Amino acid sequence: MIDDFAKAYLHSDLRELREAMLWKLDGLCDYDVRRPLTSTGTNLLGLVKHPSILESRYFGEVFDRPPPEPLPRWDDAGEPGADMWATEDETRQQITDRYRRAGEHADATITALALDCPGYVPWWPHPDVKLFNILVHMLTETSRHAGHADILREQLDGSTGTTAGHAAPRPDMAVREARFAKIERAAEAAAIKPDHRG
Repeated sequence: MIDDFAKAYLHSDLRELREAMLWKLDGLCDYDVRRPLTSTGTNLLGLVKHPSILESRYFGEVFDRPPPEPLPRWDDAGEPGADMWATEDETRQQITDRYRRAGEHADATITALALDCPGYVPWWPHPDVKLFNILVHMLTETSRHAGHADILREQLDGSTGTTAGHAAPRPDMAVREARFAKIERAAEAAAIKPDHRG
């Protein structure tokens, strides 16, 4: 009984996170969803491309349920990190559609298998897993990237939140700047105190 509840709960959270990832692209031009916003090149469209490949592999290959389409490699030695950004020839629609199809394929795997169904992850040090392990892993991975996406989107236009229905209201710029200055002053003051130096 608890297994059914746990599976439904974890599955529901994963679906919500997928929607949050896609929502972070809404209303932005093609340049803004693609451009690098950190020194390592992190960008919004790459944060959607990456889990589309991971979900396909983890809920496909790991349980001998291959995805219905060929996928770009996430571990290409010739182009490390290629799964984290979109080439000029990849469209936003292609990537978001692939993410939705990967989600549908993952959903079918999750629905069909029991939480204790065995799988095999050859690239993990302890490769024998259960569906439960993979569900938790993908929830963790997707949550992490949803947090990245939230920060990137805030940098672009101030928008934050997990879904359109839970979007935080955009504060007045003067309020935002005053808060930023207050936090900066606190950081500077703490940095010069002897008991705060590491």
